[in-house]
Amino acid sequence: MRIGVLALQGAFIEHIEVIRKLGAEAVEVRLPGELKELDALIIPGGESTTILKLMHGFKLFQPLKEKIQSGFPVLGTCAGMICLAKEVSNSQKSLLEPLGVLDVEVKRNAFGRQVESFEIDLKIPVLGEKPYHAIFIRAPLIAEV
Repeated sequence: MRIGVLALQGAFIEHIEVIRKLGAEAVEVRLPGELKELDALIIPGGESTTILKLMHGFKLFQPLKEKIQSGFPVLGTCAGMICLAKEVSNSQKSLLEPLGVLDVEVKRNAFGRQVESFEIDLKIPVLGEKPYHAIFIRAPLIAEV
């Protein structure tokens, strides 16, 4: 199985590592021609406005939208979900139009602004004695399906 990861910005390296650990082939996608011969695509978390601007800049937006509309499987995590959504609320006026292929309304920054993100070590006994390093980030919320 060949899984593409949109590698324009964001957490694409982490997604590629997990795909490879699971035994699938991971392909970095930056240009329209790299969408060929993929079984699926992941749009990772990152900054949705930046990802959308880069999709337009690299001429990926329309070919990707058409491929998804024809049944191509895609997963969007965090910012990737914003990029896929039909409607985005609580967004800045500068946000580019999303791909509009996922029938949801997404609320950006639903859990606070980026400056409110933080990291902390948590004691989770079921995971062992060593504290678990947790990262709490701002994230989107599916407001309506």
